[in-house]
Amino acid sequence: MTNEERLLLLKDLCARLPYGVITKNCKKNSDVPAHLLPHVNGIKLLIAEYDLKPYLRPMSSMTEEEKNDLRNEHIKDEQLFTQCIAESKQGDNTMRGKVIPHFAADWCNKNHFDYRGLIPMGLALPAEEGMYNN
Repeated sequence: MTNEERLLLLKDLCARLPYGVITKNCKKNSDVPAHLLPHVNGIKLLIAEYDLKPYLRPMSSMTEEEKNDLRNEHIKDEQLFTQCIAESKQGDNTMRGKVIPHFAADWCNKNHFDYRGLIPMGLALPAEEGMYNN
């Protein structure tokens, strides 16, 4: 993976920082709470300078209760998609742009799950158990 691809992926992740992702400054071996990071525009410099990596939960660490919650979010996505198709068939285009599933992705971000596979790519660190329980 090129450095440019790495920066794009991390910039995408950093757009979700309001969810409270904790990052690690790998050069100084210290954790940095997301709220202390500058706005997304400054993240490229931070990633290059400090080798920041977010702590994310592997999908394999999901509990049964969390799996059920995620299924419910997928159902919301499917309902929105079905509603959009039905309204479009009737000539109503007000749902245009709302078709992209987002409830499940938002849920994964909120719960710090690595649904993009950043941990195996070396772009994130696995969160320790209970790290995000507070």
